[in-house]
Amino acid sequence: MPTQRKILVTSALPYANGPIHLGHLLEYIQTDIWTRFQKSRGNTCTYVCADDAHGTAIMLRAEQEGITSQQLIDRVRQEHHQDFQDFHIRFDNYYSTHSDENRYFSELIYTRLRDKGHIATREIEQMYDPEKGLFLADRFIKGTCPKCKAEDQYGDNCEKCGATYTPAELIDPRSAISGATPVMKSSEHYFFKLQDFTDFLQDWTQTGRLQEQIANKLKEWLDAGLQEWDISRDAPYFGFEIPDAPGKYFYVWLDAPIGYLASFKNLCEQRDDLDFDDYWKADSQNEVYHFIGKDIVNFHALFWPAMLSGADFRTPNSVYCHGFVTVNGAKMSKSRGTFIKARTYLDHLNPEYLRYYFAAKLTGRVDDLDLNLEDFVFRVNSDLVGKLVNIASRCAGFVKKAGGTLSEMKEPELYQRFVAAEEAIAADYERREYGRAVRQIMDLADEANTWINDQQPWVLAKEEGKGDEVQAICSTGINLFRVLMTYLAPVLPEMAEKTLAFLKIDALDWAGIQQPLVGHEIAKFKPMISRVDKDTIEALLEASREDAKKEMALKEASVSSNPGGEQGPLQADPLAEEISFDDFIKVDLRIARITRCEHVEKANKLLKLTLDLGGETRTVFSGIKKAYQPEDLEGKLTVLVANLAPRKMKFGVSEGMVLAAGDDDGIYLLEPHEGAKPGMRVV
Repeated sequence: MPTQRKILVTSALPYANGPIHLGHLLEYIQTDIWTRFQKSRGNTCTYVCADDAHGTAIMLRAEQEGITSQQLIDRVRQEHHQDFQDFHIRFDNYYSTHSDENRYFSELIYTRLRDKGHIATREIEQMYDPEKGLFLADRFIKGTCPKCKAEDQYGDNCEKCGATYTPAELIDPRSAISGATPVMKSSEHYFFKLQDFTDFLQDWTQTGRLQEQIANKLKEWLDAGLQEWDISRDAPYFGFEIPDAPGKYFYVWLDAPIGYLASFKNLCEQRDDLDFDDYWKADSQNEVYHFIGKDIVNFHALFWPAMLSGADFRTPNSVYCHGFVTVNGAKMSKSRGTFIKARTYLDHLNPEYLRYYFAAKLTGRVDDLDLNLEDFVFRVNSDLVGKLVNIASRCAGFVKKAGGTLSEMKEPELYQRFVAAEEAIAADYERREYGRAVRQIMDLADEANTWINDQQPWVLAKEEGKGDEVQAICSTGINLFRVLMTYLAPVLPEMAEKTLAFLKIDALDWAGIQQPLVGHEIAKFKPMISRVDKDTIEALLEASREDAKKEMALKEASVSSNPGGEQGPLQADPLAEEISFDDFIKVDLRIARITRCEHVEKANKLLKLTLDLGGETRTVFSGIKKAYQPEDLEGKLTVLVANLAPRKMKFGVSEGMVLAAGDDDGIYLLEPHEGAKPGMRVV
């Protein structure tokens, strides 16, 4: 019997500023399968995670919603955890980085690094929003690209020409939060001297802890020379204040990975069988693994191990990276309905379908995974319904008819061949080669179905005196199904529970399959999973498109109510929130005719529209100046959000919002059919 391993596993912390979507779920499903596998092999495996709950974006979104940051993160954490639970992702603890434990460990690690000379301070200059009273990260600054002159580009790179630059180089920069023109302002910042750990990281990253592709990428960064890492942010900021530095806060990426320690510590305080130091002291022999996306490898494979080492904690055994999710060969798209939220998926499809499909395509490499929806339907229907469940459904009736007790098997050697595949399948699970494990399992399912077809119990059942043979054949089939479901239980936990009820057993553990079920009563077979039809997939895509429309409407409302008024209707908004359908239907959309359109003095983006609603006149300021000349719009029909509260702007009062659509190529007002009349409600 192999020695029991003690393993701690984490997934990256989802940010508490938006819903979980299919791109997120790849990681949590991958991790959950691995932890369930470890537990099924008899290992002690603990899985912890938390919401990443700090940062400027959290603070600003809470302000936008009119609630406290604490109220926001509490609500989002509950939503995230429910989504994970409904996808059968079982954390031993799901916590928050805004916790007493995380504050304690953040301060402890910082002070240990500081006392060893690994923290530096110096003055830096940054863009500052004079209206909002805060320093601006690059993503909160917009302006015109200094290279190609494209408008509405972010503060560090141009999406049009690909140029990189500093925010100070932008032409006509503005705050994406208030619309104000930012100014340069200096402030003292705190830095982690990452270069002090160059030798340590050169060894740590190149000795098997990382996938080869990741190790090679990190070697490039190490060879280029490591730089100090800015770990502080100025007030106002939602997070933890740095000890002995009033008004200075830990940057969110410093305390986010420390959330792994905090979540585990919180769990240890709840359970007597876990001790924090047994896993995190420097000389611990227990195992720690992080599962992350490839986009955050620098934080987890450079900053994080350096921080741990410098603060006298152990470092992880491995950091496992995965790629991104594409849908039908392309990046997830809101307009195509392929940017699918977890909750929208759950409203239409069984979570086991996605768990199985991801498992069938996951490798131990850093490859992107494509969710091909046609292939998705085929695999679920062919593998789960047509192969796996088919074994049990075609055998169970004969066993039940003969009394419901499994007899001796007809071909015990066939059963032993299925059991003998255990080690190869387990090795693939261990290496995160789920796709290869699933292929082996489905090859066995094919073999089981072929054998049953050859035996033809349904034919023998009609012959006199063949009852015992039919029982032996079908008892063999049921035992083969048990082995296959044991192998697939980490992937299909809900089906595993149904299998336990069907077989009347307590567990589907790998050690248990060494002995078949003989002389054992089973329950009446009940359907375990249903087929997927293409209409359901289309309904899912349509629902996702509706999600995107609601989100766009909310973004438009947010922009129109912005007191700065200079963002434009298609400004990428990092603060946009999800709304319910009940909220969305409250929006009163009306047909309006543009009777007059004027330039707004000293406004780069705005046009002033006078609108006729069929007997009522409204004034609206709209950020569409780059797309239209005033004379082009007069007399045209458009769509107005009529029940939006008036907003006082520095150019006047805006009494609603006109709807527009667009992309990088331009902005276009929505125009109703020519038969529409001012004042009509859009339904």
